Amino acid sequence: MLMAIAAAGAGLLAGGAPELTRMSEPAAPSKRQARHALKAARHPLRDPGYAHGPLHALRRPVHNLHDLTPAAPANAIALTIDDGPHPRWTPMMLDLLAEFQVPATFSLIGVQVAELPKLVERIVAAGHQVCDHTVTHPLNLPHLSSSQIREEIGGAHDRIAHTAGVAPQFFRSPGGAWSAEIMDTATAHGMICVDWEVDPRDWARPGRIAITDRMLRARGGDILLCHDGGGDRSETIQALRTVIPALQRRGLTFVAL
Repeated sequence: MLMAIAAAGAGLLAGGAPELTRMSEPAAPSKRQARHALKAARHPLRDPGYAHGPLHALRRPVHNLHDLTPAAPANAIALTIDDGPHPRWTPMMLDLLAEFQVPATFSLIGVQVAELPKLVERIVAAGHQVCDHTVTHPLNLPHLSSSQIREEIGGAHDRIAHTAGVAPQFFRSPGGAWSAEIMDTATAHGMICVDWEVDPRDWARPGRIAITDRMLRARGGDILLCHDGGGDRSETIQALRTVIPALQRRGLTFVAL
């Protein structure tokens, strides 16, 4: 996806982003400049020759919805849900989202996708987005070998695509641990790297009130992080039951990435 966008020289969204423009260069480039231009064509998001624009934010993982989707409404927020699918908590999360008519983005772990394919199908059938969250969720992903990084990212991508019937367009590194190699590998699989803006640290089970208070700080454009896997997620479910309608009453609109 990213390669096609970069090759076309256009913004991320059809109808939303202005075309990228190149900064001025000498009329007769040297051999060194020619080599740089060839490298930039292969890795356009890392090319310092591009002027500031919608793609500039993609030189790092996306934290804000408007970096990813410049044309999104100012009051849009995105709820992302990590570490599933889980046989108990994912169905409860899906029921809650359906009750409030909230689309979300589920960051899926490959081994769990293979174990719970029907839940993955249910996520997609409900209109939610899917995101690659590696095969085994290694928190030390940047320190693994190149072959291991490729297997963690590419393996999860392929399992999700095979099970869901749609290829993930996004990648989130476990624990928000990034490196240039991780981002290059995700990009090679046509995925955009995404982080978050609001982290209630629900994975640590700080209590329903703490999770609720942290999530209620959300503002338009924020990407919110929650979990439906990795342990007991009852506090997260309880908090979202309060948070979602409260944010909606403030005029914020939930969107999938």
